[in-house]
Amino acid sequence: MSKTVNVAVVGATGAVGETMLKILAERSFPLGRLHVLASERSAGDKLDFGGRKLVVESLEGFDPAGIDIALFSAGGDVSREHAPRFAAAGAVVIDNSSAFRQDDDVPLVVAEVNPEAVRHRPRGIIANPNCSTMQMLVALAPIHRAVGIERINVATYQSVSGTGRRALEELGRQTAGMLNFQEARPEVYPVQIAFNVIPHGGDFTDNGYTTEEMKLVWETRKILGDETIGINATVVRVPVFYGHSEAVHIETRGKISAADARALLEQAAGVEVVDDREAGGYPTPVTHASGNDPVYVGRIRDDISHPRGLSLWVVSDNIRKGAALNAVQLAELVAAE
Repeated sequence: MSKTVNVAVVGATGAVGETMLKILAERSFPLGRLHVLASERSAGDKLDFGGRKLVVESLEGFDPAGIDIALFSAGGDVSREHAPRFAAAGAVVIDNSSAFRQDDDVPLVVAEVNPEAVRHRPRGIIANPNCSTMQMLVALAPIHRAVGIERINVATYQSVSGTGRRALEELGRQTAGMLNFQEARPEVYPVQIAFNVIPHGGDFTDNGYTTEEMKLVWETRKILGDETIGINATVVRVPVFYGHSEAVHIETRGKISAADARALLEQAAGVEVVDDREAGGYPTPVTHASGNDPVYVGRIRDDISHPRGLSLWVVSDNIRKGAALNAVQLAELVAAE
């Protein structure tokens, strides 16, 4: 990648946007001009990037002419309004919202799973999957390629950072308050999150599942290119700041042992196996995922209730790999073209 690329980061003042900037610097992305964009109220603020300060520009008045790649992480409404404007000006948009994920003419891409899909972008837009889907498929795609997956049953344990900065503040405030014998007042979540778990993510749909649960269904099938996979999901929000965890149970089409699956995952891109059968010999959000890039997999075992079943524990930093890192990896693929 000797050619430099002009990049705009939209939503640069948010948690994901700030992490995108950090990763662009860490990975020595071949930057030409770099613009950091946000809402009008943030215009004029300064952000750190590789030892220098960048001035935040207003997205509303920004002219995207000359931008090669635009990394969007500002929510679905902003993406629906502005991503087509950037694409029409010639930029390849990599969008982190749910705005375009289900559109047939927008590829939904995990860098380690279906990187070839970035080339087929008739609208000039590439979608980043939901963070829960992303980490699950980095772990499951090698198994699916080897023997096929018939059914996935997953329960997620999702950190509050997936909801945004206000949720991080709410968890911290409630925790501190309760340790000082004060009542927890929920504002972001419908009930107290400190010292609690909430079996709810997104909005409820007609079938009783939530939108966060249905994203795991829709996105998994699209990314793997297999509409026949059965997927059952339960999303749970937990009082963890960073890092999502998933208890994943799969039924495969062909038989694969836990030992063979472990060997497969040890060779898989983006995966780090932490699977020692002893206390602490498994990944957790705090001890492994937070602030790191890999998808960590442990507790790999044969399902004693099914002849072709496997159980796994999958952990990853939802802000890094679940959003920012994958977007930069996709940008690297586009830049390499």
